[in-house]
Amino acid sequence: MMQQILRDMYVEPELLAELNEEQKQILFYKIRQEQVRRWKERENQEDGWERCPPPLQPEGGRKRVQWLHGSDGEVWVWVLGDAPGDKSYEQIIRELIEERAWRQAQLEAQELWRKKEAEIKQKFRDAVAKEKARLVAGKWKEEAEDRKAAKREEERIQEELKKREEEERQKGEEEVRRVEEKRARELCISLEQERKKSEQDNKAWEEQLRRSKEADEEMKKKARWARDEYKRQSIRAIEQGHVAGLSGHFQQQPHIIRRHSTTIEQTAKSPPCSEDRPRPGLQPAAPPLYRRRQSRRHSTIVTQPLMDSPVWVRCPRPSSRESVISWFSEDQKPKRAGYERNSDTIAPWFHGIITREESEKSLKDEAEGSFLVRVSERIWGYTLSYRTATGFKHFLIDASGDYYSFLGVDQNRHATLTDLINFHKEEVITTTGKELLQEACKQASCSGDYGGLFS
Repeated sequence: MMQQILRDMYVEPELLAELNEEQKQILFYKIRQEQVRRWKERENQEDGWERCPPPLQPEGGRKRVQWLHGSDGEVWVWVLGDAPGDKSYEQIIRELIEERAWRQAQLEAQELWRKKEAEIKQKFRDAVAKEKARLVAGKWKEEAEDRKAAKREEERIQEELKKREEEERQKGEEEVRRVEEKRARELCISLEQERKKSEQDNKAWEEQLRRSKEADEEMKKKARWARDEYKRQSIRAIEQGHVAGLSGHFQQQPHIIRRHSTTIEQTAKSPPCSEDRPRPGLQPAAPPLYRRRQSRRHSTIVTQPLMDSPVWVRCPRPSSRESVISWFSEDQKPKRAGYERNSDTIAPWFHGIITREESEKSLKDEAEGSFLVRVSERIWGYTLSYRTATGFKHFLIDASGDYYSFLGVDQNRHATLTDLINFHKEEVITTTGKELLQEACKQASCSGDYGGLFS
């Protein structure tokens, strides 16, 4: 199942829903590893192609850089604020802000003064015109002897108006100056606030970057720890004889060695299933192909069939409940799946075909560490339901090959389903969850209903 997922780079939504968060993370990590492997393979192929060497530049056309050296012979470096007489960074920033605010205030003050000056000119221009009209309209202006007096009066009035205009102008300039200073202070405060806000944003970004780096380091530590833990479990499983897929010993034998040899020989002597009858969810296949594969732990080159069932090719997933029952009867019963070791008694942790809700209902009143195994209707395999302190966890067990292993969690391959259960009674399933199988959850009824698997 894992090889099919890595080959297609696709996980069906129903299968993904059965995995918990840790299984999903490990599965996505495996997919990412496969993507990197393919990318490196493509890069190696491209490196093998002939590439034209880049044109050489003439000797005289090359650009050179010569560094200025100090009295000590080292490259001369000037750090702003460290040399004697240098202003501090804060002082330089404050002066730049004040200069910028003052220029902006001057521009605004000039614009305000132009408007104020135009208003003053218009105001006194209108006053002079009105006064002239009044003087012209007056009778005293008609008399010749009074023309000089009228002219003097006009000059006096114009002088008075100019004086008033000058006073008004001074008042306007003073008002504009006050507005300019006030605006400069406001702009300075505003720019200072923007600078502080920018510094705070930079600090927040640096803090976020620091947390991101710490999270990356934590993930790397967890990945290294999980890899070391996996190696330790694999070596321990090989020493105990629980692993079939990782050891070359099982591949070098002319026949498959199993722990329950007596029981399996009795099963093998029984009449074989009808090969002419089509199986539910199965399709006829061509004769088995063979490939050369090298063991991971031994340098011996082993020749093995591509599939253990040369007559039929199984569908990627079960299509119905009948196909699951047929698969269990024809493929899993001969492997003694669900039985106690060296016995014909069905294991107490095996519950047959039940739903996820029924398994959680059975484990609801059990202690932490209790577990049961049920046949999965989504993949060719099983589901281990586990009782935690706060709820439940469900782990998929892949049985599509000639071994049993957790899908996406534990890559150790076990010869039998019982070996997998016994192995994880001593070793945790995941290093983060620390799930250790302790007590098997038995069926509520003594008769035992396994969904028609043993009928």
